[in-house]
Amino acid sequence: MDIAKNTVVSFDFILKNNDGQVLDSSEKDGPLVYLHGVGQLVPGLENELEGKKIGDRFDVSLAPKDAYGEKNDELIQKVPKSEFQSPTDLQVGMQFEVPAQGGNVLLTITAIEGDMVEVDGNHPLAGETLNFNITVTEVRAASEEEIAHGHVHGPGGHDH
Repeated sequence: MDIAKNTVVSFDFILKNNDGQVLDSSEKDGPLVYLHGVGQLVPGLENELEGKKIGDRFDVSLAPKDAYGEKNDELIQKVPKSEFQSPTDLQVGMQFEVPAQGGNVLLTITAIEGDMVEVDGNHPLAGETLNFNITVTEVRAASEEEIAHGHVHGPGGHDH
């Protein structure tokens, strides 16, 4: 069976940046499982998986526009430490969610200078070229319930 809209796909992967640093992999947690065609992956990766089948192995390099987008400087701002619940516990690299239009936004602390904290609302991989090594491990038709709910159920997916 080929990967197409409304198929459940499992794949092993290694994700590296352009410097060869491993950013993520399926080695520890097992294959990534998702419902194809509903936007659960970055667009470029979902496009590259289209038409593949069990056993296919391939490498793909995604430009930022096909992954998490370019870094948007408007999403970087400085806020007073006093805006935080525990201003003395803040550290560069900490992440937290804040409410925003359309849902929560993940912010990352990128700098602390005196009484000011720089936070970045960009995805941590925005602006990065993503280099994947992929092995497709399973492809099956999604159940009607999975299609209706928009995600995979059972092993590797969501359990209700």
